[in-house]
Amino acid sequence: MFLIKFIEHWGTGTNRIIDSCVNHGLPEPIFEELSGSLVVTLRKMITEETLREMNLNKRQIKSVLYVKDKGSITNKEYQVLFDVSRVTATRDLNLLERKDILKRIGKGKRDLKYMFR
Repeated sequence: MFLIKFIEHWGTGTNRIIDSCVNHGLPEPIFEELSGSLVVTLRKMITEETLREMNLNKRQIKSVLYVKDKGSITNKEYQVLFDVSRVTATRDLNLLERKDILKRIGKGKRDLKYMFR
């Protein structure tokens, strides 16, 4: 495509998409290969209202806004911030992961944290 001048620059489109999303305050898009096709998922801005529409409770909403502000959250931070047990923190964080809001980063208990997907 590049050689026949159908595209301007080889390999710059994905970076421009990411930059455009970030410059407009949106989360970075998700790029996936599914069944031999490239799928790009553009996500809307995370606001308290959009989180309420996802049927999250107040604690979960506050935790997502915390991640938006701080960049990540650990299970221990969640427990301290919301005065909940480890089981409750784990359940809430796992739900946010299943809803594709947060992703788990790290391997062991000590370096495990959650960030935006």
